[in-house]
Amino acid sequence: MAFLISSSSPRRLQRILRGVLLGWLCLGVWLASLCAEAGPAPEAARAREISTEYQVKAVFLFDFAQFAEWPEAAFAGPDAPFVIGIIGEDPFGKYLDALVKGERVGHRPLLVRRFRSLEDMHGCHILFLSRSKANEFADIFAALAGQSVLTIGDTDDFNRAGGIVRFATESGKIRLKINLDAAKAAHLTISSKILRPSTLVTVDKE
Repeated sequence: MAFLISSSSPRRLQRILRGVLLGWLCLGVWLASLCAEAGPAPEAARAREISTEYQVKAVFLFDFAQFAEWPEAAFAGPDAPFVIGIIGEDPFGKYLDALVKGERVGHRPLLVRRFRSLEDMHGCHILFLSRSKANEFADIFAALAGQSVLTIGDTDDFNRAGGIVRFATESGKIRLKINLDAAKAAHLTISSKILRPSTLVTVDKE
């Protein structure tokens, strides 16, 4: 099946890939490359050097904000923003910022924040843990214990280390492996639209 894309503004690209996510959550990197071939809008042009793999993963981060539920206690107040955080080296560059610009999660503005260390990390709801922080995963997960933070990463042992969602590339396709026990421990509810096409893992079987 071929997908024809006439525009690749961040907002349109987001709508296209969000629709693909719901029907084809196990999305191949080859599909993202079709989106990247269309001429970029000014905001997206600065992100052209970001690989198509991480463009797809950026869209997944946005969609998790829409298809998971956080308790009210996870927010400092009724008007507090919803924060997607990145700790360690940032593989998304300005692409993620352009993708979520002007978007909201419910009534909350959606923001992207980057953290260099545990001391900087606060007020985060989705946290992407960079490969550059792999040797600090144990400390990061310990610091997040009891907090409603959806942790996402793409290292091979991410679920085993305590992470909730792992991006796994298999046969050229990005698949999701979800530790549902870890999600429940963080008081998070993930939509069945995400869970159905994902692989559910436990720490001893991942």
